Amino acid sequence: MTFMNITLPDGSVKELPKGSTGLDIAKTIGPGLVKAAVAITANGIQKDLSDPIEEDSEVSIITIESEEGLEIMRHTLTAQVLARAVKNLYPKAKLAIGPTIKDGFYYDFEFEKPISPEDLVKIEDEMQKIIASSSSITKKLHSKAETLNAFTEEPYKQSIVESSDQKDNFQIYYQDDRNFFDLCKGPHLPSLKHIGSFKLTKLAGAYWKGNSKNKMLTRIYGTAWKNDKDLKAYMLSLEEAEKRDHRKIGKELNLFHFQEEAPGMVFWHPDGWIIYRLLQDFVRKKLDACGYKEINTPQVVDRKLWEASGHWDKYRENMFITEIDEEHANEKRTNALKPMNCPCHVQVYNQGLKSYRDLPLRYAEFGSCHRYEASGTMHGLMRVRGFTQDDGHIFCTEDQIESETKSFIELLSEIYSDLGFGSFDIKLSTRPEVRVGSDQVWDKAEQALENAIKKLGLPYELDEGDGAFYGPKLDFVLTDAIGREWQCGTFQADFNLPGRLDAEYIGEDGSKHQPVMIHRAVLGSFERFIGVLIENYAGKLPLWLAPTQLTICSITSDVNEYAQKIHNRLKELNIRSKLDLRNEKISYKIREHSNAKVPNIIVLGKNEAASEMITVRRLGSSENFSYSLEEFIDQIIKEASPK
Repeated sequence: MTFMNITLPDGSVKELPKGSTGLDIAKTIGPGLVKAAVAITANGIQKDLSDPIEEDSEVSIITIESEEGLEIMRHTLTAQVLARAVKNLYPKAKLAIGPTIKDGFYYDFEFEKPISPEDLVKIEDEMQKIIASSSSITKKLHSKAETLNAFTEEPYKQSIVESSDQKDNFQIYYQDDRNFFDLCKGPHLPSLKHIGSFKLTKLAGAYWKGNSKNKMLTRIYGTAWKNDKDLKAYMLSLEEAEKRDHRKIGKELNLFHFQEEAPGMVFWHPDGWIIYRLLQDFVRKKLDACGYKEINTPQVVDRKLWEASGHWDKYRENMFITEIDEEHANEKRTNALKPMNCPCHVQVYNQGLKSYRDLPLRYAEFGSCHRYEASGTMHGLMRVRGFTQDDGHIFCTEDQIESETKSFIELLSEIYSDLGFGSFDIKLSTRPEVRVGSDQVWDKAEQALENAIKKLGLPYELDEGDGAFYGPKLDFVLTDAIGREWQCGTFQADFNLPGRLDAEYIGEDGSKHQPVMIHRAVLGSFERFIGVLIENYAGKLPLWLAPTQLTICSITSDVNEYAQKIHNRLKELNIRSKLDLRNEKISYKIREHSNAKVPNIIVLGKNEAASEMITVRRLGSSENFSYSLEEFIDQIIKEASPK
């Protein structure tokens, strides 16, 4: 018998026979772990408990209490329980794929007849019956021919097998009675008794392999958690998220709309456009203070530039292409709406000879871009086809990367704080396998980004291999009021594009050098960030961003003249004020303006007019506060600046 060394997370080493399984390893640790174990990680690869290990390995036992265990539970639930429940209830249904996603899972099916959301209850009940069996789950490896034969009535499974380069070792998972089995990459739970609490959440349409030329399938979504408490907390968070949906609030507050004639393009209404302009002016002032030079570049650019930049080959399917007949010309000219601003910024940089003394050179543009997004991926303001970025590009030397990183993070921190986001997470993405540039340059760029983060004392997560092909990057992730994460800011070091587009500077040695180009954005797109703001604040925007900062409501027409006087005074001070002199009950007016999320409602009656005072009702409060007009003006001016 030959042996191998198994190294556990605590550093201890166990000598076991080659071919020992994860379950064997758990047994050597203790009976409690045997009961809790659901899978293992061997040398960084997840495996089923029943998988044999044939070589020295670093092994950790996965339990349902871990994030890895929770994901495996979700995977088992979709592939072994949801899929089986559907086949039990709808025998002619065809199985496609069933992966896990954040907080849950989905499975795609082809049904003989459409099902409705009401059918989800019936499917859930069937799933509970299957789970109650506590069936063991076993895995068997099959050849390609055997696997194809096993799925003769499942065309989508056959398609997966036929398109695979594998000749054997296809994994099929079975339950105790072997009446149900499914093709899956695994790993799975050793038995259904480990499954916690779940709920099916919605139906959606999905094309097979994401190709609209293929048949539309029915996608069943669900969520799963360790216990009822966690499931309930998650469902409550979904309810809260639904209340905060920016599309719903945007319609209620009359901020914007979409329509079929311009899919993925925003129609901004007056109040929505006020928010947009306020946010843009706010960012512009911050950029001016940091030495950025604002520019503006064309939206329609000849394909020649996109070919030179590499976008024509790598990104053309996401670009809006136009062809026009030039006057008196015998050929058509092909242009594209710009999907990004970077190549155009290099063109501005290239006008005139640059010296090392000119660097760093910081360009900023509120650049309108257009990208063709598939219709099924668009989602309100969060994913559109036409958007404006708070875009910027820094041309600098390699030695300046660290200082520019530090300056950018300080700028981003200040902007996020002013917008109400007290903290953010940073991900440092390093060199991918396919990349341009020497290892020496990558070493320098990665070290510069990492040093800048460390010197600021900021925590970060290393995301190895996820950098852009042209350089490493930092991504900045916000957490909103209900705990959701939004990736907004980015900072990317590019050693590729300047060379492709002939960007140069004269160095201190008198020779020509290629600058580093840093792509950076704080908000990302204004459209998406406004959506994030609306949802974070549930529509109750900070006073400085509110389209209407206050409404003046009269109780009786006798005070209309006093109301107009106050309104005029506030307008002189650029306070966004509206008058409501309608012959309506004051309770009706207050309710209407509160529903419109107006931060301050001034209520004026005969007592206020006689004493030249005002009564103010704050949004979210049932109390009234009395002020002199000048006292209130002093207070609102202080409140109306970003915090």
